[in-house]
Order: sequence, then C-alpha cells, then structure tokens
Amino acid sequence: MALKLAKPYRYSRHPFSLPELRAVSFCFRLRKRKKSTEAAAMAPKKRQLPGVDEKLQKLLDANMDEAPARRRAREAFKEIQLGIDHILFKSYEVNSRGLEIFSKSWLPATSRPKAIVCYCHGYGDTCTFFFEGIARKLASNGYGVFAMDYPGFGLSEGLHCHIPSFDRLVDDVIEHYSKVKEEPELRTLPTFLFGQSLGGAVALKAHLKQPSAWNGAILVAPMCKIADDMVPPWLLTQILIGVAKFLPKQKLVPQKNLAEAAFRDLKKREMTAYNVIAYKDKPRLETALEMLRTTEEIEHQLEEVSLPLLILHGEADIVTDPSVSKVLHEKASSSDKKLILYMDAYHSLLEGEPDEMIIRVFSDIISWLNEHSEKLTGS
Repeated sequence: MALKLAKPYRYSRHPFSLPELRAVSFCFRLRKRKKSTEAAAMAPKKRQLPGVDEKLQKLLDANMDEAPARRRAREAFKEIQLGIDHILFKSYEVNSRGLEIFSKSWLPATSRPKAIVCYCHGYGDTCTFFFEGIARKLASNGYGVFAMDYPGFGLSEGLHCHIPSFDRLVDDVIEHYSKVKEEPELRTLPTFLFGQSLGGAVALKAHLKQPSAWNGAILVAPMCKIADDMVPPWLLTQILIGVAKFLPKQKLVPQKNLAEAAFRDLKKREMTAYNVIAYKDKPRLETALEMLRTTEEIEHQLEEVSLPLLILHGEADIVTDPSVSKVLHEKASSSDKKLILYMDAYHSLLEGEPDEMIIRVFSDIISWLNEHSEKLTGS
C-alpha cells in the first residue's frame, strides 16, 4: 500500500495569531499593574507634614537617589526644618528688653576652640549671609565664632534698621555676648571682638563700657567717622535733625549706592542682591543721627581705647574714613596695636575685594588671632 506523504512543515515566527498575542500582552500588563498597586498599598504611606504645601510635598516625594534632588528638597524645606520646636534648632532668645534676638555659632569640628570671636555686623547687615563664610573659615582655623543680629536687623525683632539709641544697641550686644562667655566650656578661653564698619563702632563702644572684658579687638573698616562724601551737606543735615524730632522712623536721608561704594569687585557687587534680608532703603532719620552722634563720641574717646587692637582699612574706602583709623591707631592708649592699610581696597575688605585681597586680609586676621591666643593660653 502506498504511503501518503504529509504536507511539508512550514516555520512560523509566532505560534499565536496577532489577536492572540494582543490578548497575552494585555494580560501581562494587567498583572504587572496589579503587582505595582499591591506593592504601593503595602509600602508605608508618607505622612503629610504640617506647614508643607502640595508643591513642596512633590519635592519631598521625589526620588532622592541623586544629590541634586536631595539638595533641592533641603533648600526648599530648610526654613521649616529650622523652625521645629527642638532645642538644637532654636536660634532665637528673648533678651532683657523682651526682644527676640537671632544668633548663630560656629565651632571647630575636631578640637576645642583656641579662643572665641564675637562678631558685630555692619549697617543694614546680618550674620546670615557673607559672614557665614567668614565664620566657617575662622572655625576651620580653630576658633569658636558667635554672632547675633542687632534688634531691628536681620532676623532679630524690631523695626528694620531703626536705631533709636546706639547705646542701648551696644547694651544688647554686651548682654548677649556676656551670656556666651559664661558658658562653662567657654569660660576659660580668650575672647575677642570682631567688628566690621558700624560693627567696629559697636565693638569700640562695648570696650569703652567694659574696659577689661575683652582680650582684644579686630576692627575692619571701623565706623569711627563716616566719610564726608557719605554725609549730607551741613544745611540739609540741620533740616533733617529738626524733622527727626517729629518723624524719627522715616526713610528720608539721602544716600549713595552702598554696594557700589563698598565693593570693588564687580562680580561680588552683584552678589549683594542675594543678601535678601539686608536693609537697602534710605537710612531712617533717627538711625542716621544716632550713627553721626556715635562717631563724634568715639572720636573724642580714642585715647581711652586700651585693649589689643588689629585695625584693617582699605585706602580707597569712601564709606568710612581710613584717616580716622590712622588716628585711632595713634591715639589709642593700648601698647599692643597694629594698623594695616590696603592699597586700592574699598570698604568691604572680606566680601567685596578680588580673591587675592580677601585671602590676604583673612591671613592677617588669622595670624593676629593665633599670636594673641597663644600668648594668653601659653600654647
């Protein structure tokens, strides 16, 4: 009997038809989605934190595997973090006048401080911007650094940049730093004042009120006298004095652009815009008069300055008068005093100069601190 041959086998790429393939693909996707839903249901739900809006929550819920995402979340969340009611995050203290004072501190990472440096900031400024970098560098060189915003400045309570009494402001500074110096772990360390611009006047007044309280002072472009170019003409000044009796808080005093006058480096001058809580309006009448009165007082008390001094001033400073720093150096009764004038430098020696000048000024400060700390501690 003849055998019947089978039909030749034809190879097919898929054993299923197209409709069958679509059905399998759909079932696979459905199963995958179900597993994903089950995993999400089993994962712990992220709690919505108080004070966090929907936009911020999206940043916090983002994938944090890479550093940029973590940095964005930290930056957006920083203010809420620091506002947590935990002792480690409390940066405000209520002083004896009932005002909330903002303060910060920076300590060496791996050693006990060689000394403590108490900072007095300049006009309209704060201890939260450029000084943050200065403080970190001081801390990395072994110094404990403490800073505060005066009442009405930066993050401290009070009408912005209003100084009804310079003496009272100095008393607030003395009160705050006296508490710092009384801390058990700091009590035996040398203590230095560090004043910039208006802060130089604050430091000098603090010394004159407490002549033996400090082991020395660093004065950077100190406001012993406001440069003539920055003061309104005599007749206008007399008119403003009269108006101030009735409108002390008004912003009426004409003023040149401080960033242009103080910052020599153009790129760094542009960075001043990032100091968003600095005071940028015209000076208030009472504030301007208090500053003028204070500089006149200091000019008549230069002989009473008796603590070790490091005075640093830019020769091209048109904000505070470098010639008065020379007079301070000559007249101060201290036997330990040093004046360094920097050719072509403007007012903001540590913030607004070319890098090489900032490094030079900082090196001069560290050398002086090291020398005086070693003298006092014998190490």
